[in-house]
Amino acid sequence: MNRNPSLYLVPTPIGNLEDITLRAIRVLKEVDFILSEDTRQTGILLKHFGIRNSLVSHHQFNEHKSIESIISRLKAGEVAALVSDAGTPGISDPGFLLVRACLQEELDVESLPGPTALIPALVNSGLPCESFLFVGFLPHKKGRAGKLKELSSSPYTLVFYESPFRLSKLIAQLMESMGPDRRASVSRELTKIYEETLRGTLQELSEQFAEKDVKGEIVLVVEGAR
Repeated sequence: MNRNPSLYLVPTPIGNLEDITLRAIRVLKEVDFILSEDTRQTGILLKHFGIRNSLVSHHQFNEHKSIESIISRLKAGEVAALVSDAGTPGISDPGFLLVRACLQEELDVESLPGPTALIPALVNSGLPCESFLFVGFLPHKKGRAGKLKELSSSPYTLVFYESPFRLSKLIAQLMESMGPDRRASVSRELTKIYEETLRGTLQELSEQFAEKDVKGEIVLVVEGAR
């Protein structure tokens, strides 16, 4: 039997506000409340589209504590939408714990299609994308070296998220574990005014970014082992 969802996962633009779907706007208007990673950031988006709705803070620092109250509201018949600051909730953003809790309580969850940074960066990289491995953010310290060693032999195109402040360090570590001749691409500021994608070997990218003041969200795509 089909039931109406209790929770919608609603992707939001990663830069260009025109990338939101008509369905996403409708859902954000119709739900009882919106769970937001940063209520200030989400507030700007809602104001732009004339959406007036209740915002509830839900982020990585409070999600363990807030889930119980959210589930209580959903079980009482309310409907919520979960958004992240940008992109699809649950992709390197809060979402998994709440989805799991909803499913455990037999509350229906529906995910809307929409923006995410990894797919545009992947298909724009010029690297094979029929099979790929989304790595996301590597651990900063514990387990990082082991993870890099494991990934070095993967035959799949690898997709990383990284801070602009740590990009050069990551490229250097990838060269050390995979060699300097692996092909790769770096996409930053996707869908924004200063969007840029640079392609080349890891060595070439290392040299280019050594001379650049890197800003913006980063997606690094690396060729798989051959």
